[in-house]
Amino acid sequence: MTALGAALGAALGGIETAVGVGAGAIQAPPTDWGFIVENADYLLAGAVVTVLLTATSLLLGFLAGFPAGTVEVYGGGWLRRVVRTAGVLLRGTPILVILVFAFFAAPVPLPSGSVTVPFPGLPPVDVGLSAFTAAALGLGLRSAAYQSQIFRGALQSVDAGQMEAARAVGLSKLGAIRHVVLPQALRRSIPGFQNEFTIVLKDTSIAFAIGLAEILTRSYDLFVQQTTATLEVVLFISLVYFLLTVFTNRTLDYLDRRYAIPGGKG
Repeated sequence: MTALGAALGAALGGIETAVGVGAGAIQAPPTDWGFIVENADYLLAGAVVTVLLTATSLLLGFLAGFPAGTVEVYGGGWLRRVVRTAGVLLRGTPILVILVFAFFAAPVPLPSGSVTVPFPGLPPVDVGLSAFTAAALGLGLRSAAYQSQIFRGALQSVDAGQMEAARAVGLSKLGAIRHVVLPQALRRSIPGFQNEFTIVLKDTSIAFAIGLAEILTRSYDLFVQQTTATLEVVLFISLVYFLLTVFTNRTLDYLDRRYAIPGGKG
């Protein structure tokens, strides 16, 4: 057991002692919580994979979704129709179906083998490249479909008079979009991006279906070993998801306040 597991064991042991004082006091089964403490490092290593998958998917979603949202607002003709149709299809398809298709029927070959991901204080994690790539593609493309709507709304929220003023002082349409509209739209998209982060983080659990060793897959491995600890495992991983969500949302709240547009309109 590493230092992290020992610290968790001491904390839970203190809680059990405090709760167990007095006759007839209710105690959590020490064997089940002890099992969780012994395997906390194993579960937290899976959380590292969850964070990496979330970050990769959101980045891919941004790289595809931001241009798609821009095309929906300023594009025209067949390109706008293609982007809208692709977005509707991705938003209307269950994420499980997208991941299974990406893993088993991807039109391009997926990388094979695995890579070891080290993290200080935790055991290294072997990540299957084919499962990780398929999960990142599926989650990223589905996120792009939603992020495109976040950015579309943010772009449309910028007053049309600003575009007219930029053109009046000599900027081209592309220059006005780049230097006047986009900086404001990115600031205004932060609240919507918070929701998308939370959705993608929770949806990483669906990668369980294609065997990626993220936190839910590893928790399933533990229930198989000790079925009486199922509730404790579920509570532990729920706490991990909760902490990740709260920490990131507080960070994005700070960025929203830090980069808010003075006056809030324009």
